[in-house]
Amino acid sequence: MPKWLNTAVFYEIYPQSFYDTNGDGIGDLQGIIEKLPYVKSLGCNALWLNPVYDSPFMDAGYDVRNHKQVAQRYGTNEDMKRLLDTAHEMGIRVLLDLVPGHTSDTNPWFQEAKKAKKNEYSNRYIFTNSVWDAPSEYRLMCGICERDGNYLVNYFSSQPALNYGFDEITHPDWQLPCDHPDCLATAEALKDIMRFWLDMGADGFRVDMADSLVKNDKEKHATAKIWQGVREMMDKDYPDAALVAEWCYPERAIKDAGFHMDFYLDHYGNGYSRLFRYLDEKSENHAFFHKSGKGDITAFLDEYVPAYELTKDLGYISFMTNNHDMPRATYYMDKETIKLSHAMIFTMPGVPFLYYGDELGMRYQQELVSKEGGYSRTGSRTPMQWDSSKNLGFSEADADKLYLPVDSEEDAPTVENQKDDANSIYKVVTDIIRLRREIPQLGNDSDFEVVYAEKEKYPFVYRRGDYVIFVNPSGKDETIPFAEDIKDTVYTIGKVDFKDSKATVCASSLAIIRTK
Repeated sequence: MPKWLNTAVFYEIYPQSFYDTNGDGIGDLQGIIEKLPYVKSLGCNALWLNPVYDSPFMDAGYDVRNHKQVAQRYGTNEDMKRLLDTAHEMGIRVLLDLVPGHTSDTNPWFQEAKKAKKNEYSNRYIFTNSVWDAPSEYRLMCGICERDGNYLVNYFSSQPALNYGFDEITHPDWQLPCDHPDCLATAEALKDIMRFWLDMGADGFRVDMADSLVKNDKEKHATAKIWQGVREMMDKDYPDAALVAEWCYPERAIKDAGFHMDFYLDHYGNGYSRLFRYLDEKSENHAFFHKSGKGDITAFLDEYVPAYELTKDLGYISFMTNNHDMPRATYYMDKETIKLSHAMIFTMPGVPFLYYGDELGMRYQQELVSKEGGYSRTGSRTPMQWDSSKNLGFSEADADKLYLPVDSEEDAPTVENQKDDANSIYKVVTDIIRLRREIPQLGNDSDFEVVYAEKEKYPFVYRRGDYVIFVNPSGKDETIPFAEDIKDTVYTIGKVDFKDSKATVCASSLAIIRTK
């Protein structure tokens, strides 16, 4: 296990929306380099960059054309090397995005695979044996290739699925077992890509759709075996490098597959959803973090606690404030509730991730037309808001040339107008990250213990070593029994009173106290 993960706090950067230095309206690697001091000032000591590779950008770079080349719009491989070196000089680690399950249909591998004449790439992707063979249970592209057959895609039509084999073979005339030499060659090609960037200085990868490799793999054991092989390679040759899975199943991702971290993702009705984003069919908010007070903390704990106990000695569950695939928190919560939710995220065990702009309370722009396959996700990918200058400091380009429009509201939050505001989300985020660094027990140097959590009740109280955290996102004051001696009040949002062996956690309040 890389030791640096124990104290890591990540900042996710969507490269095309972060900072544009050449005036073309799209963020670039030089922009990230120039803003590294800002990342460090937040208290973050690690980055995750969304894909920066050569691509036709049908899916914002998750359709990779050349795995070993930086996309021209971001810069060059030399720029990436400078970014890695500069970040390391500042004590910042960098994870790149790895897309193992598919490529672009313009990738040279696929250009060879779709040829009629058999070649070394013919089985790099999954083709049926005939254009007339199109089983309905698979997502297939039909009648496109010179080759007589249809090919599987993982989602978009421009993303043919790479062939790691099938765990359960239901069509033996075209499905290969996982141990077929051509399927093993796909896994080796993946390792080769990883070595290229690790040798350049990358500190590891966030893995897109990590559970999507082997098909008909219900329990994901065959997919896990591939990642075990990757982990063996990393432990041997790159022991300080790390992997975080887009899986949201820590028992499988961490325990079975050997990932160092697994994201806690927003899947409707799961623990993360029930904490932060649980809307019913009438769009009424039943998340725990909402002033309506209709949430149920036990719906989160019943899922999280067993997963945490099973994996805490093997890896980290990674909470995130948001990411590029879901509406920003401002779509679900008001400013005061966001402060509380962020404070909880950064006082939980694991390796937390802060999405760019979430420290400001950037808005979700839901009216935008889809950009590069973003669809409903597009409104969470708008440019970072730096200051009051042109395009909120993102770019000198004309507004109609921007990758996406900036927030046009007069009160748009920016780094400039938030960083010195004592009532800002920025202040809470930077304060809590600082506390996490100064008090290791609020990070990964102590276990997680539930102190008070009742079904459909508030507040939620949990212990991290010598410290107890009280949080009440509801709109009502709540009083519970609490008889422990209080040595110190470390941090508060709102008001929490302790009297007569009781704790009264006022509406929209949080407190961190030391009891030992």
